[in-house]
Amino acid sequence: MTRTHGDATPPEASYSLDHFIGLYEAKDDPWDNATKWSDQRKYAVAMASLPRERYRRCYEPGCAVGVLSVMLAARCDEVVAVDCVAEAVVQARAATAALPNVEVSRALLPAELPDGTFDLIVVGDLLYYLSAADLQLMLDGLLDRLEPGGDLLAAHFRDRDNPGNYDGFQVHAELAARPSLDRVIHHEDEWFLLDVFRKTD
Repeated sequence: MTRTHGDATPPEASYSLDHFIGLYEAKDDPWDNATKWSDQRKYAVAMASLPRERYRRCYEPGCAVGVLSVMLAARCDEVVAVDCVAEAVVQARAATAALPNVEVSRALLPAELPDGTFDLIVVGDLLYYLSAADLQLMLDGLLDRLEPGGDLLAAHFRDRDNPGNYDGFQVHAELAARPSLDRVIHHEDEWFLLDVFRKTD
């Protein structure tokens, strides 16, 4: 089914913190990030898609249990990873405990965006949980913190079984519509959509 920009709408309200806390209360790794092959492949494609060999400072919102944070640490001088769920932060800190260049903290987004700027932002399977207003606030905040010439990698699930659902197609269209971003890499398959955008000077 061919998608169009307006064929699905974001949630009326952003998913609540309680929703995500409940997922971690039910299961240590709610999305099986550490074990599921589709996620292992997605992370491999993400790392291979980073255009530069090395980055100075990376921001990873929605880091979950820190699987991708560990990989990013090998390519970045500093990784600032956050999640809204305290249990996720505990697990991500444990996963990155031997990596002094990774800082993991709790933050509720888009209200609690970090200080400073970044030459890499990596956001995965997060943006479609936000309401239309919060999505725009989040994108505004991310772009304010992305340095000119910096890269933003976004990777989000595509709901092939329910093609009218709000998913990666929609949120990546919002990113692509931002005039300060140039898409430099695009990948789409039966499971996920991945784009790398570069901020223009």
